[in-house]
Amino acid sequence: MPAEHAVEVRATGPLTLLQDAGRPGFAHLGVTGSGAADQGAYRAANRLVGNTPGEAVLESVLGGVALRARGALLVAVTGASASVVVERGDGRAAVEHPMGCSFTLGDGDVVTVGMPTAGLRTMLAVRGGFAVPTTLGSRSSDVLSGLGPAPVRVGDVLTVGEHPGDWPEATLLPAVVGRQVASGRRGDERMLAVMPGPRADLAGAAGWPRLLASAWTVSPSSNRVGVRLLSAPGSAAPLDTAPASTLPSEGMVVGAVQLPPNGEPVVFLRDHPVTGGYPVIAVLTAAAVDLAAQLRPGDVVLFAAVRG
Repeated sequence: MPAEHAVEVRATGPLTLLQDAGRPGFAHLGVTGSGAADQGAYRAANRLVGNTPGEAVLESVLGGVALRARGALLVAVTGASASVVVERGDGRAAVEHPMGCSFTLGDGDVVTVGMPTAGLRTMLAVRGGFAVPTTLGSRSSDVLSGLGPAPVRVGDVLTVGEHPGDWPEATLLPAVVGRQVASGRRGDERMLAVMPGPRADLAGAAGWPRLLASAWTVSPSSNRVGVRLLSAPGSAAPLDTAPASTLPSEGMVVGAVQLPPNGEPVVFLRDHPVTGGYPVIAVLTAAAVDLAAQLRPGDVVLFAAVRG
């Protein structure tokens, strides 16, 4: 693919970041794995455009991203359910494409991702990936440490890579978020599958049963570091944390459910700290981590126990 192929950023929405598969293996340096918040949606987007695994995509919060193509591009958008509209540079009528579908942009075309009707984050991939510099072998933006590319800004020009993989065999994949919500919902509540964490006993004898029996509301202060949960109206009171008041710092993993002194859990996502001093009472499954990355403020969450 010619080096001049690129996208010009016309709008970013609330937050648009460059993300790839992540930078594992640096926890000893205090660097978390980071990477695309919803790895399932990330892999699907790259598959739809025929990228080799690990290429960088654009991850947008609540849509609003708009890009103008320089040269012909193959594009796909996955993740949160949103409208994807292409305005043709030659004056032809605009076209709306379904989520999870690859499509072409001509030189001068503008693609816009609307606000999602379900879910929080969309992934936009182009064939060849985005050729931005790497940090510790990754093109991921880490909002906790500040490593990796800066948040995408209006006016940025992002060069497209020259070495895509084989031409994609699939041009349409099932909506990832739609499938997650269908399999992870009870009524209007999101179900997150968890296993007991290494410090489940430190929440008291009733802690684990109460975690599973309670409903929790996603706080507006949530981000890529973690999802903060509040006791939902009418649900049980926050969990008891008195037995864990003197716990020393320990290693953290993505999906860890940490219990701070206020008794309201925090679910760690991709940009989590590598250590923490509060007990990890549960750990999400890999699929549940992707679902948690799509939770919006105000969503109601239930935890469901599974075997490891």
